[in-house]
Amino acid sequence: MQQTTTTPPPTASPAVSRIRALDAIRGFALGGILLVNLPSIARLAFGPRPGEVHPVRHVLDLTVEGRFFPVFSFLFGISFALFLDGAARRSDRPRLLLVRRLVALGVLGAAHQLLQPGEALTPYAIFGLIVLLPATWLPTPLVLAAGTGITLASVTLASGGIATIPGLFLLGLAVARLGIPRVLGHSTGRLAAAFAVIAPAAVAATWWQNAMDPADAHATRVAAGAGLLAALAYVLALLLLLRGPVGPALSAVLEPLGRMALTNYLTATILVVAAVPVLGLRESLHWGTAMVLALAILVVQILFSRWWLARFRYGPAEWCLRCVTWWERVPNYR
Repeated sequence: MQQTTTTPPPTASPAVSRIRALDAIRGFALGGILLVNLPSIARLAFGPRPGEVHPVRHVLDLTVEGRFFPVFSFLFGISFALFLDGAARRSDRPRLLLVRRLVALGVLGAAHQLLQPGEALTPYAIFGLIVLLPATWLPTPLVLAAGTGITLASVTLASGGIATIPGLFLLGLAVARLGIPRVLGHSTGRLAAAFAVIAPAAVAATWWQNAMDPADAHATRVAAGAGLLAALAYVLALLLLLRGPVGPALSAVLEPLGRMALTNYLTATILVVAAVPVLGLRESLHWGTAMVLALAILVVQILFSRWWLARFRYGPAEWCLRCVTWWERVPNYR
């Protein structure tokens, strides 16, 4: 492989530049994503009869569905900006590295589609190439304004879902450029004030979502808006908890999970696909069993991530992506 950098790639002390709060948020969001993806992979039945929704499914609709996908999309925009900054210090062609990284992610996503149709990696790679990459040449105020406008339009006009990706990508890029992620651990008062405003709004929006007739033409838009508000409230609550007495314990659980988010995202699908026929989940109403399976997968991944990161710098999938990005074998052993 030919090296594309002017200086060696970042193989020494990668934790120096890591923002631990982002790893914890990513790990938290990963758990929510699993709860969203598992029922669709297993094709669980919605309810005992047409028009009826299983109680567990109903709770997930109000607390999980549409709440964690926005967090991941926003974090992707932040990570994109942070990687570009780091690559620019080590290479004279940082955007070429980003293109290679996104293409590799798209190929990985295409393979993942075989097990989980509708997965996120492929659209992330596509929107990264056509939205995020060109936005790196734009001034931050314009990126922030565009991200805000596109995100609002995705909820009010397109009912959320995949349409929120471009706007949230741009918002993440702008927030990273403003340096906000690096001061998350030093603004407890502002976090608490923001949570005091956002949390009641999220509760009210969720109540409105629950009260609406699913057949209403505006139901999906209300659900998308409630999802965005709840996602923000969840993140603010987690950041406050990380600053409190339970912070060290939460970090010990969530950070390893988040640092190996790509590996854990992919392996969770493999584990679910393998477990579904054994547990008889396919097109069943065994929602309780499905939730226990999700919990078991998360516990295994947390333990494995802690074990792996004590010995290696990057998770298996993260290391492969890094090698392709830098187009050389990156040292991984600690």
